[in-house]
Amino acid sequence: MTLTDVTAPEQRADSGTASHCPYCALQCGMSISGAGAVAPREFPANGGGLCQKGWTSAALLDSPARLTTPLIRTGGELREANWDDALDLVAERITDLQAAHGADSVAVFGGGGLTNEKSYLLGKFARVALGTSQIDYNGRFCMSSAAAAGTKAFGVDRGMPFPMTDLAQADVVVLVGANPAETMPPFLRHLRGAAAKGGLVVVDPRRSATAQQASLHLAPAPGTDLALALGVLHATVAEGLLDDDYVTRRTAGFDDAWRAAAAYWPEHVERITGVAAADQRRLAHLLARARNAYVLTARGAEQHATGVDTVSAWINVALAHGLPGRRGSGYGCLTGQGNGQGGREHGQKADQLPGYRKLTDPAAREHVARVWGVDPADLPGPGRSAAELLDALGEPGGPRALLVFGSNVVVSAPRSRRVADRLGSLDLLVTADLVLSETSAMADVVLPVTQWAEEDGTMTNLEGRVLLRRKAVDPPEGVRSDLDVLAGLARRLGQPEGRFPAHAETVFGELRAASAGGPADYAGVTYDRLRAGEALYWPVPHVEHSGTPRMFLDAFAHDDGRARFVSVVHTGPAERPDETFPLYATTGRVLQHYQSGAQTRAVPDLVGAVPEAYVEVHPDTAARAGVREGEQAVVESRRGRVTARVRCKPTLRPDVVFVPFHFPGAQRANLITNPALDPTSRMPEFKVCAARLVPVVESGKDGAA
Repeated sequence: MTLTDVTAPEQRADSGTASHCPYCALQCGMSISGAGAVAPREFPANGGGLCQKGWTSAALLDSPARLTTPLIRTGGELREANWDDALDLVAERITDLQAAHGADSVAVFGGGGLTNEKSYLLGKFARVALGTSQIDYNGRFCMSSAAAAGTKAFGVDRGMPFPMTDLAQADVVVLVGANPAETMPPFLRHLRGAAAKGGLVVVDPRRSATAQQASLHLAPAPGTDLALALGVLHATVAEGLLDDDYVTRRTAGFDDAWRAAAAYWPEHVERITGVAAADQRRLAHLLARARNAYVLTARGAEQHATGVDTVSAWINVALAHGLPGRRGSGYGCLTGQGNGQGGREHGQKADQLPGYRKLTDPAAREHVARVWGVDPADLPGPGRSAAELLDALGEPGGPRALLVFGSNVVVSAPRSRRVADRLGSLDLLVTADLVLSETSAMADVVLPVTQWAEEDGTMTNLEGRVLLRRKAVDPPEGVRSDLDVLAGLARRLGQPEGRFPAHAETVFGELRAASAGGPADYAGVTYDRLRAGEALYWPVPHVEHSGTPRMFLDAFAHDDGRARFVSVVHTGPAERPDETFPLYATTGRVLQHYQSGAQTRAVPDLVGAVPEAYVEVHPDTAARAGVREGEQAVVESRRGRVTARVRCKPTLRPDVVFVPFHFPGAQRANLITNPALDPTSRMPEFKVCAARLVPVVESGKDGAA
């Protein structure tokens, strides 16, 4: 079997600034010339390859879509302004709103693509300069379920607690809800060994580009991944495949987890999921026979109202086979956004302080307040999660102003029509953006900011490795960094000179101090060490420490050193198909686009390849709905409707339709998705809702909202 990674031919750059791709959490190595051209370079993540997004990433640096001057809404239109006027206006409006309605009347929304320095300073800005508890970020829509499940099981969350290069020696790799062939193509090079041995297993309702290359493809009904994991765990125990010695020595809670799983024998699970009982047992045996094996989850398992329990169920499978904390094996999560790992570690999440500290922990508050030079009592408590924050905008008791950095919530958030309505009700909407995204188009003030190649900063990739992205080119005249924007606003809001530095390396030095002693300890990471090419995986508690590429080899992060099985049961999706909405609708990404598409839709080669949304559907389902290949059709749910062009796929389950989420307007997938939230992670249920497929002329009948 040949596993292809859809990368361009390997090339080596003879000159240029060593940096990393601006897109996904692989953070592929690339070089950038003084003219702004990119070329791949040898780096463990990508081995000299790039996907189409990486190859075209420089196109946005000088794109006509770039914002290069601040914009202020005047007379209903965004008009060019100078920086002083724009920042003065924002500070004045914030001051007036907080004086009239309190500190929490102003909210902040960040992004998982921001550098560690920006994430850190944004959290500090919200809690010190604004004094607001109302801050969260779009990583809540990405990694929060896996983070919560990983913390429950292991005591700390690092997406992949081992270097991704370890995967090359695996006999078996199980991908649950992951499609790296399209989301991070260079990652497939690490799966070739398992594929060649017949051990690449993909769990996905669709026969995706990754599933097509798998040795075993399991296609459960959307929202039933948890039941499938319970079936595999049942088969593991019932067929004598449990690693008893490991479970006894290194774990706790197995008996309770087994009591729950005992009710999910494979034949019962087959009726729930549609996955054959024989295939469930086959997976259990594959894991038991493997010398080295990994279970990796991604958004398909996590973006559910039961996402934390679903990930916990797959971690239970990994623990039952003795994988986590063993060299050459393990459990991990494929982080999505470029800094999805670092972005959730340093304070832009509603309940966290830098270093992955809890905002409710008095010792954590004391430590961080000392670094910031403020009274711990002045730090606000936890605020609303991302979806709840957006839903509360403009409502009684909710924020009346929102500052958005690195996110396009009009497209990316659930219940997107409601989100746009709430943004329109605000007294003040401010965005810091590269292009006039759909969210920025609604703003009162738009601040143009630098891009990846125009600034220094660190990122933490999916394996917990801290990377330095270096400035290679100058930004367009009139563009400022996010750090400079935050510093300028902080001064105008009365903060002392120097409390909010705008120099990335200075900010990182402060981040090191704030994270010291925390679960995600960056104290020993320095720009000089990164410039020298050291591979530093957190925690790195001091400058003599070489980092921690493989966590949990000796003990897990719970006080007793043991990992935890978590008892879970299958309850199913929050909304099931019925007579009116008989299909499962699910969402995902395509190779050429990234996140909300605000950046990639401005790159001609990418938008030329995939210019619009589509709905993937089984031919029989299309025929029953009265729609044909290539025609425009409508996918409707109880919340709204998406218009998209039909693509018939004979490999798709007949009860499923798939819509990518990168497109705006009437093509927004999040017009139909279910905003039901996981009770722990507050993750919305992006991956499944009840829907129907109808011709355009029939759209809107029978009560669709």
